[in-house]
Amino acid sequence: MAMSIAIVLTLLGVISLYLLNPKTAMFGAISIFLYTSVYTPLKTKTPLSVFVGAFPGAIPFMLGWVAATNDFGIESGTLFMIQFFWQFPHFWALGWMLHEDYQKGGFKMLPTGKKDSGTALQIIMYTIWMIIISIIPAFGITGRLVLSTPAAILIFMLGGVMLFFAFKLYVKRDTVTARKLMLASVSYITLMQIIYVIDKFI
Repeated sequence: MAMSIAIVLTLLGVISLYLLNPKTAMFGAISIFLYTSVYTPLKTKTPLSVFVGAFPGAIPFMLGWVAATNDFGIESGTLFMIQFFWQFPHFWALGWMLHEDYQKGGFKMLPTGKKDSGTALQIIMYTIWMIIISIIPAFGITGRLVLSTPAAILIFMLGGVMLFFAFKLYVKRDTVTARKLMLASVSYITLMQIIYVIDKFI
């Protein structure tokens, strides 16, 4: 029953996207396939599943642009990369919090397999890349996706909060700090998008 409902909803979703334009439907279908047929089975096999899962996870973020413009270019690619890099500190913070539960289920989610400095260091590195990609539109090299200097500064500061908790996790390596990082990541991705939208109309 659950499988039947999932198949029907998937088909309806892809058809709805196709009515917008074929490119949107194509990327939507790719996202669904990668998530269900590649990422999910890999979760019990290797920590690299998070890297694989970041691809279908980042596709929906760019679909709005593709749906509105029927174009996949530097703009939608930039949006994809922001979401792609964001997922690592976000999900690894979540994986840190629920590490024992994931282990019981046989899921390998942390990059080193442990709540250690290696995992925390990778969280820091991906957070830095996320911040860089997020403010690149302020430099005028991402086509029609532009960002003003004040907006870029705000986003940089928001990223700084995430980076602060990432470094704090590296030092403390505890669940409380991981939770704070996870909450900071949710706040970041939400506020960053709001800033992008408001900045376009100011």
